Amino acid sequence: MHQELADRFIGAITAGDVDTLRSLYAPGALIWHNGPGEGGGEEQGVEDNLRTLRWLSRNLEGFRYEEVRRDPLPDGYVQRHVLRGNLPGGDPVEIAACLFVTVDGGRIARIEEYADTRGSDPLRALAAAQRAARA
Repeated sequence: MHQELADRFIGAITAGDVDTLRSLYAPGALIWHNGPGEGGGEEQGVEDNLRTLRWLSRNLEGFRYEEVRRDPLPDGYVQRHVLRGNLPGGDPVEIAACLFVTVDGGRIARIEEYADTRGSDPLRALAAAQRAARA
């Protein structure tokens, strides 16, 4: 089981530690998120994913993963969790998700994330408001 890798990954995400996150990804790693569109979602490279994770750590107060459950897979692990935090105005965010993580050489080579897309609506609204304020 890749318990230590998984714990370091979550710890680095919540701390906004991009350097550690980058070191945990294998070269060429890909991250897929469920959602609308062709193939039922969107795939990101590491740098795009790091921008997303850094944004989350900067914009969610009390950003944390709770109700974490993991099971080994032959080439990685599956993790179920609830991401929780509060928006800048104090409104709570709660997103249930499941990750299928492929590990190669002790590093994360691929993540397929299935998340409650309704739960992330407040995050999308905040990001849109921030983009509009910069325009």
